[in-house]
Amino acid sequence: MLLLSLGAVAAGSAAAQNAGSTFTTGPVAQGNPRALCSIQVIGNRRIPKESVLARLFSHEGDIYDESMIERDYNSLWNTGYFEDLRAEKQDKPNCTQIIWYVREKPTVNDINYKGVNAVTTSDILERFKKAKVGLTVESQYDPTKVKRAEVVLKELLAEHGHQFATIRTVVKNLPPARVSLTFEVKEGPTVKVGHIDFVGNDNVSSRTLRQAMRNLRPIGIPKSIILENIFARTFDASKLDEDAQRVQMAYRDRGYFKALTSEPKTRVRDAGGINIFTLRPSKGKRIDILMPVEEGKRYRLGGITFTGNKAITNMKALRAQFAQKDGEWFSATLFGKGLENLRKAYGGLGYINFVGSPTPRFDEAKNLIFLDIDIDEGKQFKVSRIEFSGNSITRDRVIRRELMLEEGAVYNAQAWELSLLRLNQLNYFEALKVEQDSETRTNNDAGTVDLLLKLKEKGKNSIGLNGGISGASGSFIGLNYETNNFLGLGETLSVQANAGDLSRNLSFGFTEPYFRNKPLSLGLQVFQSKFDYNPSKAYGAAGGSISQNLSQAQQSLLTNYNQASTGLSISASYPLRKLFNRSGVTRVGISYSLQRSTISTFNDNTRNLFQSLAFRSGIQGSNQLSGIISSVVTPSFTFSSIDRAVGPHSGKDFNVAIQVAGAGGNVKYFSPVATWRQFFPMKGLHIDRDGHNVLGYRIQVSHVEGFGGQVAPPFNRVYGGGESDVRGFDIRSSSPYTYIPTKVEFNLTNPDGTTVPRDPTNQDLGAIKVPLPVYRLVSVGADTGVTANVEYRIPIINQVVFAFFTDFGYNGNVRESQLRQSVLGQATFNSTLYGCPTIINGSCFGGQKVTFPQILKAVPGTNFVPRMSNGAELQVILPIVNAPLRLYYAYNPLRLYKDLPQELAVDQATYRSMFPNNGAGLYSYAQAIQFYGAAYQLREPRKTFRLSVSTTF
Repeated sequence: MLLLSLGAVAAGSAAAQNAGSTFTTGPVAQGNPRALCSIQVIGNRRIPKESVLARLFSHEGDIYDESMIERDYNSLWNTGYFEDLRAEKQDKPNCTQIIWYVREKPTVNDINYKGVNAVTTSDILERFKKAKVGLTVESQYDPTKVKRAEVVLKELLAEHGHQFATIRTVVKNLPPARVSLTFEVKEGPTVKVGHIDFVGNDNVSSRTLRQAMRNLRPIGIPKSIILENIFARTFDASKLDEDAQRVQMAYRDRGYFKALTSEPKTRVRDAGGINIFTLRPSKGKRIDILMPVEEGKRYRLGGITFTGNKAITNMKALRAQFAQKDGEWFSATLFGKGLENLRKAYGGLGYINFVGSPTPRFDEAKNLIFLDIDIDEGKQFKVSRIEFSGNSITRDRVIRRELMLEEGAVYNAQAWELSLLRLNQLNYFEALKVEQDSETRTNNDAGTVDLLLKLKEKGKNSIGLNGGISGASGSFIGLNYETNNFLGLGETLSVQANAGDLSRNLSFGFTEPYFRNKPLSLGLQVFQSKFDYNPSKAYGAAGGSISQNLSQAQQSLLTNYNQASTGLSISASYPLRKLFNRSGVTRVGISYSLQRSTISTFNDNTRNLFQSLAFRSGIQGSNQLSGIISSVVTPSFTFSSIDRAVGPHSGKDFNVAIQVAGAGGNVKYFSPVATWRQFFPMKGLHIDRDGHNVLGYRIQVSHVEGFGGQVAPPFNRVYGGGESDVRGFDIRSSSPYTYIPTKVEFNLTNPDGTTVPRDPTNQDLGAIKVPLPVYRLVSVGADTGVTANVEYRIPIINQVVFAFFTDFGYNGNVRESQLRQSVLGQATFNSTLYGCPTIINGSCFGGQKVTFPQILKAVPGTNFVPRMSNGAELQVILPIVNAPLRLYYAYNPLRLYKDLPQELAVDQATYRSMFPNNGAGLYSYAQAIQFYGAAYQLREPRKTFRLSVSTTF
């Protein structure tokens, strides 16, 4: 068969660009045009025949046309799939046959990186994706993409201090049509920043300018003169221009508006010198930077004027958006923030296309700068439609009732941001961001804007097994069911049952956030609980033994008791839409709870304290520890701009609640609690809106006080310590101490150690006992407490966070009257005869009364003792428990560590007179002084290492 190549015919086409690509044909038929037979494809391996045919303009049955075949050739070649392409024409009796011979480009089988240590493979792949290199495993081999990958990889290594890296690509053919790529890298020496110097900076110090260079300046102690250059940063040439602009901005923030920076000069040298950490010669390269600057004059702000403003005619209101006052040194940063405030102000009025163009004017004689801002307000936009996507369960009306914008109203950018904040606080959806999850479509002709909110719902139902270990609850296990979006209507329904060695809890709760389609939230909870307030037992559950932070003697001084309660609570809250409506959500609320409690004490100190305090009128002793009815009304005020309900990233909230018990029940007290929290997104040590780290802090102030002739119940007093308070201290162990009067029966003992019997002929009657007045030390709780926490949280991977923390606690008794004993409780000790100076027939005579003070006072040195914990914590969110598993270490620089001398109820002479004047009396007196006169040793822990399943603030 005669074949004719037509490769030269398409000299201007892509076909002519590949010498191996040809088009051949047989003799051109004469006469009538002929139709095409079915088109064949030969040589394809990975690419299906159908994909090749889909790229052709010719089809079976079409009239043969050489120009169309050439067009098909170009179409296939431009796909980039083939490295060789050829078409052959054969004449058949009834049609013309076209056969396409193809040779596909080889497929990349694998990509290897040899000699790369400064970056990881995932870093390389992420940079290739960002730079759109297009070189991946199973992609077609393209030498152009390989060269592009070399350039991008070299840039990446340069950013990590390897400017002298060399890259060679080895391509290995793998039959039949695959290749293996290996990037052989020689990183070369590490290049770090050397000296940074400036020329021309007569008025601003080099140290100040270096601090402005965030990318390349050395790491050290910025405010130190000799420790500024502790660690050199890796040199990155791409960041040098950015730092030069920061230096220029540092000048402009100090009034040097016309300051300029010339192109920095760099010089490469060997590191040299001795490494202060290894004490060996430093290796690698250093690049010294010399940056010329021209400072120019320093200007004060002369004034800011506005033109073109029609919507806002109040010049003072416009000027108020700028914090800088006339006459101050000009600051470009403050002026930029003022322009942003101006944009937000106009955006709140619907002028979303607002543009403010400042023009500077100078008074060189007075060194003043004036800014004339030409305002282009644009058109005022109104909201046309608000639509939602992704809410397959949540009803539209549940979402719309949280929005601060309505269709037909003037568009307000701040109101839209606040609307997303309100939705985030519901915790129905994944965290929403204005830039990512809302879409704005404007119609400039009609002056309208359509809003589309893209939602991703969270699982609304939670049914599971939970359990764990904590200082407050010990070890526990339970079942729970909770839905925070019941039937998609926004209601919250929860049922929970927990049981453990310290606690038992059964509760049912329901909340209706919008009662009768009004923003009135109503809630109901019914509960039954039993809780052991026993620190040593709590940490025994956590660690297999009692807490090692306190000695057994000191643990016996803590208040240990069990409280069993049954009750219900109802609540209502309503939003204040006009109060702080530009920055967050404000609500006022009120709740009422009624519960019946019974107290069981675990040691004598706790029993004596609880039975003697006057927190129930007319009842004394063990009777006042049962049938305790608390009828509590709690008004509250909350403000929140927290961006999400769980794991906040930014925002603040403020909460004030005042518990008032006395409207019914048999206890009377009030307890105000105020809490402030704030969170900042962080990037390193700088606040950055796009930062992933979080800096958060909490300040909480609380107080409790009785009224109406009663003191606050002892179990409602303020105790500090624990993983949710000051982490380095045991739960409820931080407290003032007091001496509480106690009557003890002391055995009268002979010098040989035998007891003196009441009847020598009848030993079953026991020994003679001497009633003695004794003061026992006991933790009494505080009436006022302050707690402050600071955390810097660093997300590591999903659901894993590492945090540094500082906790501070300060509590004590302000009102001495709140430690008043009841008259009946005091009479129990004051009416008793103490001592046994005379013994007749085994009975004591000659005893005397002791008058104890009615007010218990905090022991000096234990009231308002500052406590602090510093440490680090690892938090892992457990999927079943839905709470963080926390492993933390705390060091306590501030703690209670002192010896307290024992306080006798009477002077020693009187104490001696309470014993018989004989050998047994003298010996027993010495024993009593030894037992009850020894000093108390209070030793709070220096450090703590603990595992807990609980949440922080």
